[in-house]
Amino acid sequence: MFSRDRWNEIIEALNANKLRTLLTAFGVFWGIFILVALLALTNGLKNGATANFANSATNSMFMWGQSTSMAYKGMNKGRRVQFKLADVKVLKEKLPQLKYVSPRLQLGGYRGANNVSRNEKTGAFQVNGDYPEYIYQQYMDIIKGRWLNYSDIQKEMKSAVIGTDVVKSLYDIGEEPIGTYIQLQGVNFKVVGVFQNPNTQGDSEEEANTIFIPFTTFGKAFNTADNVGWMAITANDEVTITSLKEQILSIMRDQRGVHPDDQRAIGNFDRAEMFARFTGLFDVLSLVGYVVGALVLLSGGIGISNIMLIVVKERTNEIGVRRALGATPWNIKAQILQESIVLTLISGLAGIAFAAGLIWVMNYLLSLSGPVENFANPSVNITVVIIALIILTISGLLAGFIPASRATTMKPVDALRTE
Repeated sequence: MFSRDRWNEIIEALNANKLRTLLTAFGVFWGIFILVALLALTNGLKNGATANFANSATNSMFMWGQSTSMAYKGMNKGRRVQFKLADVKVLKEKLPQLKYVSPRLQLGGYRGANNVSRNEKTGAFQVNGDYPEYIYQQYMDIIKGRWLNYSDIQKEMKSAVIGTDVVKSLYDIGEEPIGTYIQLQGVNFKVVGVFQNPNTQGDSEEEANTIFIPFTTFGKAFNTADNVGWMAITANDEVTITSLKEQILSIMRDQRGVHPDDQRAIGNFDRAEMFARFTGLFDVLSLVGYVVGALVLLSGGIGISNIMLIVVKERTNEIGVRRALGATPWNIKAQILQESIVLTLISGLAGIAFAAGLIWVMNYLLSLSGPVENFANPSVNITVVIIALIILTISGLLAGFIPASRATTMKPVDALRTE
């Protein structure tokens, strides 16, 4: 391995037919390039898709009332299901595996009619009535002031936490919003905090146009009594919300007098199940990338093996001379194996380098253009590259094994006679 003469012979052998060497190396180059590039693209798609979940607790579900589809206990079908605040307490008591059960109320909506004003400025914003726990289910960065607390809930304080786009719409540039008052459908609320969404994709624009007020204050100010619009429910880390979903729905059907088999009466969205589908999909795509890259790499290895067989045949006389001068079978075999490994590694490392260059270009273009929906930070784990190098080394050994074995089976006299 450390013999200069050996390396000179290898370089001379590879340079003897440059075009053939280049074409042979291209198979391995292309295989490793495809493998790394496919994995980087898959990771980019995975990072982009999971970014939409990054600002929220993934082990969560949302639940809301709809219309019944079955008559039950003397009540006709088509009845609207209305959740009550007491339902929250029942869920917490019957299912201790639940970490948070947040009742929610909503007023207005993004891009709807103007419902918020300050001085002469007005805007259409979504107003949510929430409990303090909600910030652990839908993550927000409080950039000024504070978030809602239980003092706001218990004292029914007219406090408001507003999004960054609300500030842009209702305040002048440089104006401090904390401590000022805004009117929500004619009711004055004091701004105690400003938030921004950590997510830069998906519905972050809509959330930046949102105003949060205490749930109890919402009920009193807008006359919703003990009604609950919908619920955000998060399970403890040791259990998935998907495994508890049927129990939750069953309890709510019993609470609201809904037929046990009525699947339409209560709507739900299982974020954990959706997240699991996404991760499962990208695991499959990663597997496809590995399989495709491995197959292309295998074809390149077979190509190197075939070329090395030709090289051995062309160098039959040389091998005969070496054997006649006392070269052992292992010396001959080592020469062929080393040539095969060098050719494989050089072409493989070139493929990794070009793939790394492609990844850098993609990330550079993304940094110039800004965030792209469902695609972010294409990259490959260094472990994958190390494994690829190990595979390349093994491939080089296997590709040179048959030609090397054939070279050592030659008798010196027969090899010298061959023309």
